[in-house]
Amino acid sequence: MGNIFSISLSLDTIITRCWDSAFLCKLEENLPALKTEVEDLKATRRDLMSRVRVAEDEKQLKRLPQVDLWLQRADRVITDADKLIAQSPQHVEKLCMRGCCSRHPRSTHKFGKQIATILQEVKGLKENGDFSDVACNLQKEQVGIIGIYGLGGVGKTTLLHQINNKFHDTTHDYHVIWAVASQDRPIEKVQNQIAKRIGLSNEGWESKSLDEKAGDIFNVLCRKKFALLAGVPLPTQGNGSKVIFTTRRLDVCCQMQPSMDNNIRVECLPPGEAFKLFEKKVGSETLRMHPDICKLAEAVVEECAGLPLALITIGRAMASKKTPREWEYATEVLRQSAASVLPGVGKEMYPKLKFSYDCLPDERFRSCFLYCSLYPEDYLIQKDELVDCWIGEGVLDEHANLSNARNQGHFIIGSLIDACLLEKGQYNVSVKMHDLKEQPKAKKWEEVTRMSLMENQIKNLTEILECPNLQTLFLGRNNLKVIMDDFFNFMPMLRVLDLSSNRNLEELPVGIAKLVSLEHLNLSWTGIKKLPVELKALAKLIYLNLNWTEDLKMIPQQLISSLSKLQVLKMEGCGYGCLLVLEEMEHLKYLNVLTLTFKSASELEKASRFNKFFSCAIECVELLDFRDSRSLNIMALAKLQHLCTLSLWNCMDLEEVKIERNIIEGAGCFHSLRS
Repeated sequence: MGNIFSISLSLDTIITRCWDSAFLCKLEENLPALKTEVEDLKATRRDLMSRVRVAEDEKQLKRLPQVDLWLQRADRVITDADKLIAQSPQHVEKLCMRGCCSRHPRSTHKFGKQIATILQEVKGLKENGDFSDVACNLQKEQVGIIGIYGLGGVGKTTLLHQINNKFHDTTHDYHVIWAVASQDRPIEKVQNQIAKRIGLSNEGWESKSLDEKAGDIFNVLCRKKFALLAGVPLPTQGNGSKVIFTTRRLDVCCQMQPSMDNNIRVECLPPGEAFKLFEKKVGSETLRMHPDICKLAEAVVEECAGLPLALITIGRAMASKKTPREWEYATEVLRQSAASVLPGVGKEMYPKLKFSYDCLPDERFRSCFLYCSLYPEDYLIQKDELVDCWIGEGVLDEHANLSNARNQGHFIIGSLIDACLLEKGQYNVSVKMHDLKEQPKAKKWEEVTRMSLMENQIKNLTEILECPNLQTLFLGRNNLKVIMDDFFNFMPMLRVLDLSSNRNLEELPVGIAKLVSLEHLNLSWTGIKKLPVELKALAKLIYLNLNWTEDLKMIPQQLISSLSKLQVLKMEGCGYGCLLVLEEMEHLKYLNVLTLTFKSASELEKASRFNKFFSCAIECVELLDFRDSRSLNIMALAKLQHLCTLSLWNCMDLEEVKIERNIIEGAGCFHSLRS
């Protein structure tokens, strides 16, 4: 009897081995496909880099993080693919039986698998690096409305910024309009944004009704070929105009544009791409600190559900976590975060941002972040103004001098940006909140510590509010005309008051003297004609902003000098003569920061005689009109070591500006000048 033997293989094993053999059989097919795809990817990369350089060099735009990430991935994949292609001849030579077998099966199988994997990566990169859906729709004349929809934090606004950049990068005949239409920006505010962009905003505009404004906008836009980003007017097929908007809801897209072909869903990242983005933010070194961390990281990534903002936010928050216990805790917190607590408000993203908020270093950072929620949605918050408000309310280290406190404030802003809790604004001088913040719950007046009534079209304040614990009150950007004398009677703890950008506000109530705790007062861009003598009662005031109070003609004598704690005085564009103020400033021993406007060369020359003119950290000097001189020697400003901004406006008669180069270079003058 001959030898009898049997081999037992499971079905899974057979399928796996058949699948593996496919890498050999398809090697000769995948290899030329890879070469073609890599060449296409290289062309896509070159085209993108060309557009990025134009945007950065000529238009001073900043590339988006997604562009950087895509370019880095493309570079890595192209390098890997080129190496494999270079190695391919020696592996192809080993193939036999029409490519289905190899004389060295183990190595050729491994190579075939690498080729198949890299081919998929190249194809994926090409798809992710091409906004062809949007671009194609933009180029179709018959497509008027394009809806971009998806979850909160998935990247809709990022895509809209890319489209905006595309308009800037290319030659076209569109009139591009960017408008923000969000929950706390009603129709009138969107109308005002559009009107400003198309030249309709003037003095008569504000008095018109909503219907009249809508009619005016329609009459202008129907004669233009326009591209409105994020707004809602309806273009016509005939003029080729476009409306491109973002929303989290498909039904909004369908209401605006019934054709599903023109609505684009921004998808979440697939698991592999999601983990790569997360790894980039958390750092590969952190993931290698312990064998268990990598698996736990996969669980965290799964909880982020492919949302780019969530992956970036959590990744940065976990970058310093080096032990498995910390990662286990993070996973559990994310799993237990009940999105139902905030129905409809950042349902997908809120738990992730809350986790990042909880990971902030201490309560000071958290308080600073919550302060930002006082500003309207999508409002660009100036960094310097925000830090000065933090100082005024005492959020920052009260024992630090002004310079150190400001540095601390900017450090905190940087940390909040790194944690993805704030977004960078324009030119790195502003920030803004995400549109995922929770709406505040109603409170009793006596419990309120911070209140914002910005941009609410308020004209008169004629009711008394009893807010004994109120520390910050924002009333800026309204249409305020009257504040009753008793309005501030029951706000004894108020430290920060912002009345800026109320052009119709011509006088302050005498009751402002009741604000004995006030440290920060912003009256910039108001119609104030005189400062009341009652301001002398504000003994704790350290910050007074009178920038662009052009109608201000009267400040009572000894008022400025009576504010003995004053550290910051801003008078750029102020209608009151700065020489009179300089005399009183000699008595302000704590004054550190000053901004001024000079309207003649003689004013500038006289100002240079005051000691305070040089001992203060003068940050901004504006030279306006200068009708008494054809020549200006700015060496009078050379000793201002902290001068950041020097502006010359409307100096029509000025023919010569003298700058002694050898003195400037030798003494290191104007070294702080930024603009």
